[in-house]
Amino acid sequence: MKDMTGTPPPGAIQSVAIVDDHPLYSDALAAALELVFPDCQVEKAQTLGGALALVESGFTPDLVMFDLKLPDVSGISGFQRLREALPDAPILVISSLTSAQVVQALMAEGAAGFLPKDAPAPLLRQALHEIAAGRKYVHSGYQTGQGTAPDAAFENLHPKLAELTPQQQRIMKLICAGKPNKQIAYELSLAEATVKAHITALLRRLGVQNRTQAAVLVEGSQPATAIGTRDADAQAFLSH
Repeated sequence: MKDMTGTPPPGAIQSVAIVDDHPLYSDALAAALELVFPDCQVEKAQTLGGALALVESGFTPDLVMFDLKLPDVSGISGFQRLREALPDAPILVISSLTSAQVVQALMAEGAAGFLPKDAPAPLLRQALHEIAAGRKYVHSGYQTGQGTAPDAAFENLHPKLAELTPQQQRIMKLICAGKPNKQIAYELSLAEATVKAHITALLRRLGVQNRTQAAVLVEGSQPATAIGTRDADAQAFLSH
């Protein structure tokens, strides 16, 4: 493990729950964990229900490694239920759903980190070290701004975007960049209440219910890129 930088605090991770319905991948994660945290207890579940049953039995892991696509999970509600059951445990999401908007939504919901399922072992080790040290980890390709629409011809990405006022378009771009209302207000020199009013109006014009759905609408209209590609599964995930 000489390629690691830093050392996690002693005893930082003593128990881990792996929630993944693919036994081979689950076993691979367990093997990787043994290298980073040699003495940690590892429990596995193949469904959200199985993970919740572990919690009900009294198992309170120091870390959860969670796959989004499980047999009994539909959309982001599965992550939210696990978050509610384990409010103090960091949850590292490892998934084949790699939309930038999915990642931003998960981090906003309290995830400790995100890794795509095809991430190499060194990135997994880096993520584990960051989380063990009390920090959050998101691969640089998914960090704020990667899903942002380009300035040029923003309104041409989707017909409904052309209906927004110039100020609403500016706010929509910042929403796509994952900016909270307070930051949007600061960057545009507006009162936060004004920003909220603009967001309410633009959501109505776009025909969506929240910021995440609006961002997915924009992302789904963009040409596919290496990271944050247009993904029907991602849109379905975020709508639940």
